[in-house]
Amino acid sequence: MTHHHGLQPLKGLSEHCQSPNHPISEDRFGRLFPELPGAYTDPGVLEGLGAAGGPMDSGGNAARTHSVPAGMVIFGQFIDHDITLDTESSFDRVNQAASTENTRSPTLDLDSVYGAGPEVQPYLYHQGPQSDPFLNAKLVTGADSAGGDPLSADDLARVASGAATIGDPRNDENRIISQMQLAFIRFHNQQCEALHAEDPELVHESLLEAAGQSVVWHYQWAVVNEFLPLMCGDLVVADILAHGRRFYRCSTPYIPVEFAVAAYRFGHSMVPMTIQTQKGGTAFEFFGSVLGGGFSPLADQRAIVDWHELFDTPEGRQVQRADRLNASMAPELLELPFVPADGVRSLATRNLLRGNSFRLPAGEAVAQAMERPESEIEHVMNRVRERSNDDITAGVPLWFYVLMEAEVIGRGRYGGQADAGEGLGPVGARIVAEVLIGLIELDPRSYLGSNRNWRPDPAYDAVGKMLASVNSGAL
Repeated sequence: MTHHHGLQPLKGLSEHCQSPNHPISEDRFGRLFPELPGAYTDPGVLEGLGAAGGPMDSGGNAARTHSVPAGMVIFGQFIDHDITLDTESSFDRVNQAASTENTRSPTLDLDSVYGAGPEVQPYLYHQGPQSDPFLNAKLVTGADSAGGDPLSADDLARVASGAATIGDPRNDENRIISQMQLAFIRFHNQQCEALHAEDPELVHESLLEAAGQSVVWHYQWAVVNEFLPLMCGDLVVADILAHGRRFYRCSTPYIPVEFAVAAYRFGHSMVPMTIQTQKGGTAFEFFGSVLGGGFSPLADQRAIVDWHELFDTPEGRQVQRADRLNASMAPELLELPFVPADGVRSLATRNLLRGNSFRLPAGEAVAQAMERPESEIEHVMNRVRERSNDDITAGVPLWFYVLMEAEVIGRGRYGGQADAGEGLGPVGARIVAEVLIGLIELDPRSYLGSNRNWRPDPAYDAVGKMLASVNSGAL
């Protein structure tokens, strides 16, 4: 990424004495448990916990899940870029949630794809004469460029410097998410063509609105009915949909810091460090020259993603699985190559320090507030003490608690059973599922907010189906 904030030691501990803050508007973060005090852990302990070679280092021997396709972790990152962007917070001060701006809309509306619309960002949209039905309706891709590079047809539209012209520049930080952004743009354009063929009177901004709704609703459906059951479990998703949200109880959508700074960072333990993107092809390093070269034009045909390889689709391919969800991370993530040597290079340490700076409540305190059984909490706490060598005996950083809970309990299922390492445990799953479902329900433009009887086209009712429907002809 081009901007790495929060790289300084934690200061301003007096801020921990201030009262918790609430969200004041949709463009600010807030708190899910404002009544809970912020936990504090010695930054030296956090640095040791997240250090390369430390207790969270997997040693490069990560086991794979049995059920979660590798592409679903990247889809989780794509969702994050659709709902959160914090450019203000830092490790060198205590961050007040309600004072921290979220520059993305806290709704799953794909503003990372559509930007602010053709009036504000016309360069994202197809231009042409007024007689062109797709004027201000379709989105541009590299195929619209006048250059002679044959790879541009399978790339995002870019300016002369190589920067992608997209709604959120983070969706160009590696080749897989860049290709996912391209696939959603192509899916939108496909919907434009299909809807215009059905109704030739549907053109321009009206066509954009109709196609956009179709794409966004199919995307939201996949989040609720595929992503969340895989990551959080069918049981918790069904309970929220049937009985409502117990903790994310609000009338205005906002992003809680317990979600953004802790629970939703679970994917950092699941992303594989080598990924195969084409049938019969080589598995490339995630940070390597083929897949890791973001913020620049596509330079290798082998980086074009065949989505049948990363998601379960009707083709029935042997799909690569994500790493197990636990309190370990790949060594590469504990020595991030794009962070200066004098900075905090461990992603684990950065997550832990950020939790300190936002005064997140302790993991066990959140579990108690969510009325989890004491025996379950103590089971997780025992493993925390073992992993941290008793450096943490209370006040467990919420992110670490969520990961450890996933490791020792895991994704719940009917019958009272759970699958350790396959998905989030009870606390993490409830936070993630309630927030994402809530963001959809609180949006009057969403399918859950405006037409709860809507059903998707069966051809596009899963992430892999949507993305693979516009696979590159070069594959």
